[in-house]
Amino acid sequence: MRYPKAAEAFDRLLCIMDDLREKCPWDKKQTMDTLRHLTIEETYELSDAILEGDQMEVKKEIGDLFLHLVFYSKIGSESQAFDVKDVLDSIAEKLISRHPHIYGDAKADTEEEVKANWEALKLKEGNESVLSGVPGSLPALVKAMRIQEKARGAGFDWEEKEQVWAKVEEELGEFKEVFVGKELSSRQKEEAEGELGDLIFSLVNFARFIDINPETAVERTNRKFIYRFQYLEKKAKEAGKSLSEMTLAEMDVYWEEAKKSNAVKV
Repeated sequence: MRYPKAAEAFDRLLCIMDDLREKCPWDKKQTMDTLRHLTIEETYELSDAILEGDQMEVKKEIGDLFLHLVFYSKIGSESQAFDVKDVLDSIAEKLISRHPHIYGDAKADTEEEVKANWEALKLKEGNESVLSGVPGSLPALVKAMRIQEKARGAGFDWEEKEQVWAKVEEELGEFKEVFVGKELSSRQKEEAEGELGDLIFSLVNFARFIDINPETAVERTNRKFIYRFQYLEKKAKEAGKSLSEMTLAEMDVYWEEAKKSNAVKV
């Protein structure tokens, strides 16, 4: 065994899960449905820890996710649907079959070739569409990125980033010409929503071409804005004012101070 200490630690976790499921009133009541939203929350907490660059917190959050995965496996075993061995065997076999350039005779010397092979193998396994593996409940920006990545894996993509940027400018021009500076009817607002979606989708595409994750980019901007706004609130309070009592010019002074500060980690 290559990882005896890891196997021992994993066995310990499985034994603890058995105890909790048998003896703890809360753990005994849980179902896959009741755990689902908690798992989503834990995933976002891991994402936060990664963005913060806090390795100890990352370790903690990975542990929490491990617990959830073991929990689902335990529940599955109780109905004899599957157990943790089935889960681990399944992912191991999947990884081996999807990496024929490692475990077989196929060749894939670049990342793009690996992705193309991966998508081709998924279609052979019975997926009706390259896009069928994109979860419907993904956040919109993440979903847009994954759709575009999968389409690229199937060979459907622009050749140069300049082409993608030209599409961004085209979508922006269309949106500006038809909708900016005008009072919109309900029908026009629906049309504007669609056009804005096209613009955002094309921006996500450009971000992908220059190797920037748009979800990460927007989240860093969110954090930057939160820090600056809270700095503004703090300074207003120190001056004995509320934001509603300040002019935009007064607020802008503190905003610029916040921009020059390096106190926020983004």
